[in-house]
Amino acid sequence: MSKQQPGGRSHGVTAIACGVFVLTMLGAAFASVPLYDMFCRVTGYGGTPVRADAAPDKKLNRTITVRFDGNVANGIGWAFRPEQRQIKVKVGEINQVNFVAENRTDRSSTGTATFNVTPELTGQYFNKIACFCFTSQTLKPGERVEMPVTFFIDPAIDENAQARFIDTITLSYTFFPSSEEAPAPVAAVKTQAQGSSL
Repeated sequence: MSKQQPGGRSHGVTAIACGVFVLTMLGAAFASVPLYDMFCRVTGYGGTPVRADAAPDKKLNRTITVRFDGNVANGIGWAFRPEQRQIKVKVGEINQVNFVAENRTDRSSTGTATFNVTPELTGQYFNKIACFCFTSQTLKPGERVEMPVTFFIDPAIDENAQARFIDTITLSYTFFPSSEEAPAPVAAVKTQAQGSSL
């Protein structure tokens, strides 16, 4: 009959605990990106605009210039730009602008837009009601579409001593290629077929 080595059981418990810890940390690493993204969308942290369901109850006489910027990453083969480079908006008022995207390749491709506003402080006050960035967008070869964005600036911006005197905000989008195939966007309006240019 063999005797159990002293501490043998505690080594097994330690090994199991270490394994559970490693698996937990691995799971946390995979969950951190979507959780961070959700946190940014809810709080406006890092210049991420907030998603809203409805307009605010009040409007202010204060006017802010909103500039628009459109970019594409390598590998997507699209042209992408805002129809207007900037507009003046009243704080608390709903506004809609269009971006135009065109697939300049000979194959269908899907893209996902990332976005932010600057100055970063204004992200928590820049609210989007509707946006093409909420879902992946698929364009056929040569397809050109208008992609609307509906937004408002929360009147609470006037209650922030640091944001009270900001008079210009820039909303910027970048489209990246996506492996996820999505149906053609409902919000996008087809404006022209192949052979068009932006």
